[in-house]
Amino acid sequence: MHNKPVVATMIGDPCGIGPEVVVKSLALGGMYERCRPLVVGSTEAVQQAVDMLGLKLKVRRVSDVEGAGLDPAVLDVYDTGQLDPKFITPAKANAECGLASAAWLKEMDQLALAGKVQATIMGPINTDALKMAGKFDEVVGVEVGKTYLFLITGPLRVVHLTDHIPLRQVCDIISPDLVYKALRTIHDDFTRWGIPNPRIVVAGLNAHAYGDEDKHQIAPGVEKAKAEGVNVTGPAPPDSVFRWCIDGQYDVVLAMFHDQGHIAVKTWGFVGNCAMILGMPHIHMSVAHGTAFDIVGKGIASHEMMLTALRQAASLAAGKGFHKDAVAA
Repeated sequence: MHNKPVVATMIGDPCGIGPEVVVKSLALGGMYERCRPLVVGSTEAVQQAVDMLGLKLKVRRVSDVEGAGLDPAVLDVYDTGQLDPKFITPAKANAECGLASAAWLKEMDQLALAGKVQATIMGPINTDALKMAGKFDEVVGVEVGKTYLFLITGPLRVVHLTDHIPLRQVCDIISPDLVYKALRTIHDDFTRWGIPNPRIVVAGLNAHAYGDEDKHQIAPGVEKAKAEGVNVTGPAPPDSVFRWCIDGQYDVVLAMFHDQGHIAVKTWGFVGNCAMILGMPHIHMSVAHGTAFDIVGKGIASHEMMLTALRQAASLAAGKGFHKDAVAA
């Protein structure tokens, strides 16, 4: 009986740096002490990355999770033959790799829903390849009111109420019910991950949180959640809430729109951060960088974000809360 959580990591687009950063993270990050790592994708792409990095690791194709992820000297790759290796064209996007990326994400989701893996991580995907394959809308984005983008960079954790929506429309979309649903999702997910009574602060929309939207569209949702026992404060001045979280006064900030949260996260610490989608039935994380075609195959791609995602996923899946030392050395 294996008591460590299984963390499945999709290699991303095989033409980019995804296989390289996944392999490097598993080889150097001590992940086998924390979880049972399972790579999802192309066995050939993983082998190419191992050879390019000069690592003495065995790459093994597996078709089941049972018995996988136990030996640090072996990279177990869940590979169902979604991609013909001839289509791995380093630094060049193609539709076949876009199709394979979408298929691997679906396979990870199915493994998680079946209870075979406890967390999933998406490696860097390529939007051009996904568009060529007609899979872009299927893979990218969140559903307003159902799922939420969650960014983590050290002590600063930010959930986005809305994402990739024009600012003019944000003012109309925000509602007490939307705010309430997000707060319930944050509270319930954090509690399940081993963070009891999480401290949430809600960023106001306007300067100093003084405005009709703050008073009529945000505050009622906050009060409803608070009445149900959610430990939440706000709406609070949006120019202060992120610093309060960094200083440890709160566990997470609920930001109202994309740039309100992203600017704070990228200013505080871009290297070593990771992203997550809240509201899914399982832990699903990703890295915040792309396929970096300009440095593919050079062995210089930083694996810090991937290692952070792996460490956070393993810790949360084990119910141990957020990993404090998430950034790679």
